[in-house]
Amino acid sequence: MPRVRSYAKVNLGLEVMGAREDGYHELRTLFQTIDLHDDVVLRPRRDGAVTIACDHPLVPNDDTNLAVRAAQHLRRHARVEAGVEIAIRKRIPVGGGLGGGSSNAAAVLLGLDRLWKLGLGPDGLHALAVRLGADVPFFLLGGTALGLARGDEVYPLRRQIRAHVVLVDPGVHVSTARVFARVDARLTPREKSNSIFYFVSRELEGSGAFRFLSNDLEAAALEEAPVLREQAGKIRATLAGYGALLAALSGSGASYFGLFEGARTAGRACRALRAQGFTASVAKTLTLDEYRAEWGRSRVR
Repeated sequence: MPRVRSYAKVNLGLEVMGAREDGYHELRTLFQTIDLHDDVVLRPRRDGAVTIACDHPLVPNDDTNLAVRAAQHLRRHARVEAGVEIAIRKRIPVGGGLGGGSSNAAAVLLGLDRLWKLGLGPDGLHALAVRLGADVPFFLLGGTALGLARGDEVYPLRRQIRAHVVLVDPGVHVSTARVFARVDARLTPREKSNSIFYFVSRELEGSGAFRFLSNDLEAAALEEAPVLREQAGKIRATLAGYGALLAALSGSGASYFGLFEGARTAGRACRALRAQGFTASVAKTLTLDEYRAEWGRSRVR
């Protein structure tokens, strides 16, 4: 049975360019996988059913779960009659902007591709991933990547980021839909916004280029969850005080992260945040090659 790791991501930068006719938003974002992961186990079922069990109370155990939908879409696409039991052990914070649900869905697609011996691979699964959600295609790729359109057009960068990441979970839930609704209320077309493209073009500058990155959703997230605003100030100040190359909200939040060159400095920042009462941990970035290697080591029986 496939036992696969489902990795988290952070958004190093995120720009909202405008609203699309299909109801989504035109985005530019820089995705980065990190080694924080959920465990996904896929067990064959002979009755043709697709079921799910998860150890986190906020994760749905029915057809609304994106991982279940991924399995159902793949069954129809490949005309497979076999069923599967999906078991997920959560480590990625739920609703924190770290892509846990999308990552779980991508892991199910990749795992079932092996289990059912379909031979589709990431390229063959891409169209299904796009139908499931804007972040799902990225998790078929991994590493450091540029996301365009809804975020579902994903291109690996030549410069793959290697760094240590301090993750901070403020313990606040922020609705992604409501954050985007606040963005829409004041959104104007931003055809000339180019901070992410500038970062990509300045790859030879090294760590100095991170100063150009920001997250357009942060202001709306802080308006949506005022309790997060004071916490965000403390988190940013602590991360910056320990020399973070970048301190930012990931996605629509509420998780913050800091990017550090050294493990020791990242560890000190993490301990300082814990001393203030925050839930904090240290992870590492995964490059494109490392992500592929990790997936290659996933067990299939």
